[in-house]
Amino acid sequence: MENDSEPKQSSWAYLPDVCLRHVFHWLDDRDRSRAALVCRKWSCAMDSGSLWRCRTITFYGQPSRARSLEFQSALWYTKKFGKYLKHLEIKLSNPYNTPFIKKFQVIMRGLLSHLGKCNSHLISLSIKYLELDCLIWKNVVRAQFIKNLAAFLKRMSNQLDYLNLKGARITLEEGCELLNSLSSLTNRSFISEINIEDFFSLHLSVYSSALFHQTMSKFHRLTILTFNYNCISDELLDILREHSSHSLCTLNIKCHIHDPHGQVVSGTSWANLAKRAPKLNVNFFFERVMKHDHLARILLVEIPVRSISLRSCYFSDPDWTMRPTLTNLLPAYWHGLQKLTLELNNDHELLDNELLQLILSCKRLLFLKVWAFLSVSFMERLLQNRAERKCILTTIKVRLCASKLPILAPIPKGPHAQVRIYTAQDDSTEEERLLADIYRKFKYLIDSELNYFVITYPMV
Repeated sequence: MENDSEPKQSSWAYLPDVCLRHVFHWLDDRDRSRAALVCRKWSCAMDSGSLWRCRTITFYGQPSRARSLEFQSALWYTKKFGKYLKHLEIKLSNPYNTPFIKKFQVIMRGLLSHLGKCNSHLISLSIKYLELDCLIWKNVVRAQFIKNLAAFLKRMSNQLDYLNLKGARITLEEGCELLNSLSSLTNRSFISEINIEDFFSLHLSVYSSALFHQTMSKFHRLTILTFNYNCISDELLDILREHSSHSLCTLNIKCHIHDPHGQVVSGTSWANLAKRAPKLNVNFFFERVMKHDHLARILLVEIPVRSISLRSCYFSDPDWTMRPTLTNLLPAYWHGLQKLTLELNNDHELLDNELLQLILSCKRLLFLKVWAFLSVSFMERLLQNRAERKCILTTIKVRLCASKLPILAPIPKGPHAQVRIYTAQDDSTEEERLLADIYRKFKYLIDSELNYFVITYPMV
């Protein structure tokens, strides 16, 4: 006979630990702490190392009470379960004065010291946008932070596989000190992915530095390297060919108008690297570097380019023309270009025909994002060619600007294929009718193969 006096157990009590951990994985720190108080079984499950392998800590420049509690919780759990950490991300949000930066430096010193002693699993570290060249970083605080970070990287150099210091903005000597820390134990580093985009301060000609070349020669297993074009030289390409060609897959290269980019790099150096690294793909990101003669010095035919992004950032130059780039430079990559992004202020020249011909010539182009002054009919011609299989685009994001007014409207989050028409007319009925006709004509293609979003937007 059953004993009705015994309390009935919830089905949760019989849930295996592996299932509990999977559920707890989706909880934030606050909910995890509450769940750990439910029973001994849940408390033990909450101590599982698999729940604490990834951690993001955000330092808020202007904290609210809720943010302060979130930060304290993240910091406490990081220290308590630091030995399990595999992926650590540090975020510095809106630092606003020197006392805040001093507090950040002190907390980071303690955190890095603790992890350096207890952790033997960390493989990924990201600390982005430190902007150490800002005035709020006083010399003493800045020097102490770099010293602490260098010591931590030295301790972790035999296990780190990924390092992201994007936006650090430090001097050449300080940057090389940090990178050298990754190889200080064995005089060579086997880290596979490094992001040093905007790592060095603006205006530095890193490409001419023997110290930088010596530092990069210590990396022997790079697969992905993200950096600025002001680091590129024949010497660097030779170093990558000699030490990392067996593993190198991706170079992400940013070229900004304020970074030196007038150095001469030979096509032979690129060809030799590409020959020794057959898996190599190069992705270029240009910001306000738009003139044909500047681009021609950088975009050499020997480079195995997979992606190109050209952004004018609203900058307008009456002497600048985009046509030679579309007709002479970019077609050289017809066999390898897979992704093209163009954000142009081309209100003085119509580029419909040139852009369409470029798209049709690039046989592997899958992704197209364009924000430019183009006619409405461009979209119809593009879709017609896509329907006839003359191109293989799978992602189309096109904003067609029919107005010369500033473009201020935000882009909505949504499907892959986006078309936005900007017009100076109060009444956009005609544009809407044209776009509706285009949609109906290619509805079978859009519904079956493309995600498609289209809107007319009056700019008055």
